[in-house]
Amino acid sequence: MIGPARRYADLSTVEAARVGRGDPVAVIPAGAIEPHGPHLPLATDLIVAEEVAARAVAAAAAGEGAGGEVDAWLMPALGYTKSDEHSSFPGAMWITADTLLSQVREFGSALSASGFGRVLFVNCHGGNSALLEVALRELRRRSGLRTFLYAGRANPGPTELGMGIHAGWAETSMMLHLRPDLVDMSVAEARIPTGVAGCQHIGFTGPVKFGWLADDLSDTGVIGDPTGADPDTGARLVADHVATVVGALAEIAVFDPARGVRGADLSADLSAVAAGGGAR
Repeated sequence: MIGPARRYADLSTVEAARVGRGDPVAVIPAGAIEPHGPHLPLATDLIVAEEVAARAVAAAAAGEGAGGEVDAWLMPALGYTKSDEHSSFPGAMWITADTLLSQVREFGSALSASGFGRVLFVNCHGGNSALLEVALRELRRRSGLRTFLYAGRANPGPTELGMGIHAGWAETSMMLHLRPDLVDMSVAEARIPTGVAGCQHIGFTGPVKFGWLADDLSDTGVIGDPTGADPDTGARLVADHVATVVGALAEIAVFDPARGVRGADLSADLSAVAAGGGAR
């Protein structure tokens, strides 16, 4: 029987066939198994991605978003991913960019054959983001899928100089909310790459990106300041992620890039512009 969690892998063959006769959206969490300093578990990104995706699927399917009920399904997560930038620290488990791209690209055929026409990746590991953006276009061309990626946004803490990208204030706060049993704040220490913070143009989110390895920036794997993290902040950050994904799923379920989510209204606007009448 299909439960409220809507975990696709829990279905029987008969139930999966029924899902494929609708217009379902596959939601795939993407994380990593990699070092997160001495205070957080290796599975931090995977835990956050799975929790955000699971909560969002359940809420969207229950009609808690503005768009009503969405036929969304939680797929098994991508756990071993592109995280070799952390390979100098113990615990990093990674596959190459080529392998991950091939895996995602080939998985598109299975999704399409199973009746899925749309897929959303909920990614909580920055090392996957650029590669998954490429994968969106590959899947669109090869499998005909409508493809989407949620990668969140940086949430640097007040002491991080905008550099809190890994095992810092935000991630530690979310883990204190989600899995406090796996967090050891007694060994949490700040590691802020001040050399990057002092640059006007070069940065993680600046106009000029740079190639980096974790040990270029930190001797512990932490890039940020986890010392001020707290579970209440974590609950708020997780809720913000979930709300955004729920809202996105409502749009994804009906999205067409030429028509947006407004259908004929947008077509009328474009026709008016083409006729010289201006947009309404």
